[in-house]
Amino acid sequence: MLRIKLTFALAAALLVTSTACPAATELDFFAKDPAPQDIAVLKSDAPQKEKADACMRLAVFGGANAVAPLAALLPDEKLSHIARYALEPIPDASVDVAMREALGKVQGRLLAGVIGSLGVRKDVQAIDPLSKLLSDADPVVAQAAARALGKIGTTAAVQAIVAALPQASPANQLAFFEGAFRGAEALATKGQRAEAAALYEKLRALPGPHQARTAALRGAILDGGREGLALLQQSLRSADYLIFASAVRVAMERPGAQVVRVLAAAVTGASADNQVLLFQALARTGDKAAVAPLASAARTGDKTTRLAAIRALSELSFAPLGGATEPAQVPLELLDDPDREIAQAAQDSLAALQGQLVGQAVTTMFKSGTAAKRLTAIDLISRRHMTAFVPTLLEAANDPDAQVRQTALRKVGELGTPADLPKLFSLLTSLKDSRDLDAVEMAAGELCAKATDSEATADKLISQLAQAQPAQKSAFLRLLSSVGGAKALKTVRASVDDPNPEVHATAIRAIGTWKTPDAAPELLALAQTAATPSDKILCLRGFLQMASQLEQQPAERLAMCRQALPLAQSNDEKKLFLATISGINSPATLPLILPHLENPAIKEEAGAAAVAVAERLLRGKDSSSVASQLIAPLEKVSETTANVELAKRAKTALALAKKAAGK
Repeated sequence: MLRIKLTFALAAALLVTSTACPAATELDFFAKDPAPQDIAVLKSDAPQKEKADACMRLAVFGGANAVAPLAALLPDEKLSHIARYALEPIPDASVDVAMREALGKVQGRLLAGVIGSLGVRKDVQAIDPLSKLLSDADPVVAQAAARALGKIGTTAAVQAIVAALPQASPANQLAFFEGAFRGAEALATKGQRAEAAALYEKLRALPGPHQARTAALRGAILDGGREGLALLQQSLRSADYLIFASAVRVAMERPGAQVVRVLAAAVTGASADNQVLLFQALARTGDKAAVAPLASAARTGDKTTRLAAIRALSELSFAPLGGATEPAQVPLELLDDPDREIAQAAQDSLAALQGQLVGQAVTTMFKSGTAAKRLTAIDLISRRHMTAFVPTLLEAANDPDAQVRQTALRKVGELGTPADLPKLFSLLTSLKDSRDLDAVEMAAGELCAKATDSEATADKLISQLAQAQPAQKSAFLRLLSSVGGAKALKTVRASVDDPNPEVHATAIRAIGTWKTPDAAPELLALAQTAATPSDKILCLRGFLQMASQLEQQPAERLAMCRQALPLAQSNDEKKLFLATISGINSPATLPLILPHLENPAIKEEAGAAAVAVAERLLRGKDSSSVASQLIAPLEKVSETTANVELAKRAKTALALAKKAAGK
């Protein structure tokens, strides 16, 4: 009752705050003791809204003196519902009397509403009149009576519904079953499980839609004690799939070793499809008793059911106890199964399971004589995120099998921490195989990315360069490039002058793909002095890439493009330049673009760059101030381009520029 009153209080407050009420008296919705005034409103000829507002206040503050005037509104088509909502929370027996008396005064929708209110108030004295209304010709009324009796939730109320069900029309059946189930649940909640179970049994015996049959079965199993367990066992053998599937679902709601035994017994003789459902139910019980039947099914039988049993083992969520109750035992046995699909399912199951046995098995696999077993162990370490095995993975760098070595080293990057970098650096300087080096470098790169102190990481890398051979030195330079920072940049730049061609090429590529703009001066200088065209274009591309970064101001980007322009000699270099400058929103870019319209090899790229700049400027807030500077360039593009679509864009932009410039 208190919750209902608070709900009405909130609704009343919201109604007041959402209505334009300038007068202070109108805003004072919760005036002290409003009942007398509101009761007077209900008895008067006041408009409907005033009476509705009075009802809302009475729902919060009304008492016994408000019952009669509110009950008088129950036959009113427009106010009956709000009057009922006001009556429902009033804690006085006279409300129930008034509601019962109203049953003979209203019809149809209003009668259904009064019936619903009697259900809300759980009026046991209304059971007899409501029972009679179950046979009402109006289905709205009959269904409301069934639901109300279910809310009242006494044995007598539910028995009334059950007695009326055989004569219920098809249109009313679901509502009648709903009311009966609601009442039976209420009995079970109050501890009257035997009465509830008896009612469910009666409901099971009645013909009805499948939803009703399966719901009755559920209630009978859950509240039926030993009889319910026997019913579960019987239903799991049913040829009716709906009954069987419903029984499986209910089994997961009734925990205990007895249920596990019933589910396990049902597996024998069941179809493959039914066995899959039974395995899933066994897994979801989370009971250690489920291990044995699942293990038995996983070892032998049809492949489909074996796979289902293996997967079910991985879903068991109870704390592993070791020994025979360890769900990992069977998947471990099946890792060597001749059927590859079975073996893979076992491996997947192990990846998901808890338990000390898996860790012990991984250690054993690593000591195994077969590379396949060691690869399986590495897969499990990775999928189970077993960080304690990082030292084992590092030791695998000496494994005789190349695939084992490289797979293990790559997983160090996934599972390790920056504290493992010195060991990886040591491996980088000692390993010779290029694929091994690639694996170590990949792992070291991942760990460098995890490091929080980039300068300290750079120092560690730099310290390794002096003793490194060219291949290893190149790896360290690539790692320095990924770490970044002033020290790393200085070291990589110095390595550009290394006499070894491999180291030189690596350093040029590293600095050419540097991620931060602090490398821009070095890139420009290298582009100006590059000994080969490939070095020059790599550095020029890197420099222009930095000039294209949007976080820089247009003036800074434009200045960088002016510095790069003299270096762009070949057509490929000029295309790089045009691609960069076309992204700068400034009319000052156009004088740098237009000369390239004279070059037949790149005139279309130049035209596209000029039009792109003009289009963005015309969409900007300063379009009128720059429009006049765009007219001549756009005219030139429209005259020189052979691209129909580009010419169309240029002419459209030209018209906009002339309009913005007032020409």
